[in-house]
Amino acid sequence: MALQATPVEAKQVLAKNIRAGLVSMLKGSPGTAKSAIVRELAEEYNLKIIDFRLSQCDPTDLLGFPSINTETNKASYVPFDTFPLEDDELPEGKDGWLIFLDELNGGDRSTQKGAYKLIDDKMVGGKKLHPRVAIIGAGNLDTDAALVEEMSTAMQSRLCHIQIRPDNNNWLDWATGAGIDTRITSFIRFKPSNLYTFDPEKAETQETYACYRTWEFAHKQLQQCGDVLKDPTALLTFAGSLGEGVAREFMAFMRIYSTLPTIISIISNPTNIEVPKEPGTQYALSGALAQNADADNIDPIMEFTNRLPMEFQVITIRDMLKRSPALKTSAPIKLWVATNNKELY
Repeated sequence: MALQATPVEAKQVLAKNIRAGLVSMLKGSPGTAKSAIVRELAEEYNLKIIDFRLSQCDPTDLLGFPSINTETNKASYVPFDTFPLEDDELPEGKDGWLIFLDELNGGDRSTQKGAYKLIDDKMVGGKKLHPRVAIIGAGNLDTDAALVEEMSTAMQSRLCHIQIRPDNNNWLDWATGAGIDTRITSFIRFKPSNLYTFDPEKAETQETYACYRTWEFAHKQLQQCGDVLKDPTALLTFAGSLGEGVAREFMAFMRIYSTLPTIISIISNPTNIEVPKEPGTQYALSGALAQNADADNIDPIMEFTNRLPMEFQVITIRDMLKRSPALKTSAPIKLWVATNNKELY
């Protein structure tokens, strides 16, 4: 098995290669956030992203369009305006461009050959790219029964290869900071194996599956369901994104979530509300506490949180600070961190 990187590690390696002027090839199974990582990098480096998919191209798109100069009676290649050339002005408000060659190994051999000069010499149609252009390629694994063509050794040697793998902790950190519904993040903590269920051996029969991408779909769907347990089409909705098996487990978790003590009751009586004993309920409760904590209720919420088992105190505090970083300065959080610093970090 190839050496694999988490999404965080992959982004760090990609950044190094950008600074070194090299072209990376980010490979991974479908739905492992390859595109999201590249877009995050473009945002961090203040680059305008140009999404260019080789699976939808032919060599002319990369080499330029043949044109005849009537004065010299010679032909040359004229590059398409997709690519920023050395005399072009920087895009407004940006420091350059990031050309994202998505589905790089999805292009046929002739298209891949057409990309050699772009990748190797930073040229297209006989013209040099702008010096503020970075290039990253991405594609699926050969073993995933996805859109993949064999890459020549000549193409492989022109790229710096990074293989990505799913990582629950990376995704949960991202999802919590991005405001993904706490019912989803709590469920993934409770059933980690349901974050990513793609199976290449079942690719032909597996209509859809749970992955980074489809959990984002489920988050958006969840916002449209109202009372999920009273929505007669909720299971069908989630099954269409996550697959039937994961959707059924998620709905079962929703029933656990519905039995939690309300945040209002916890705030009103944090010392006497019964602390649930079942792990599934504790995961659900940790997420609910983290999502609802604010400057006005942090004292009673922390009073109740301190009654949870230490594992769930840590989960609650980490999620709380990801969702509401300003709470770090509140007195009960500062006291908890000072007392339990080793547990948190």
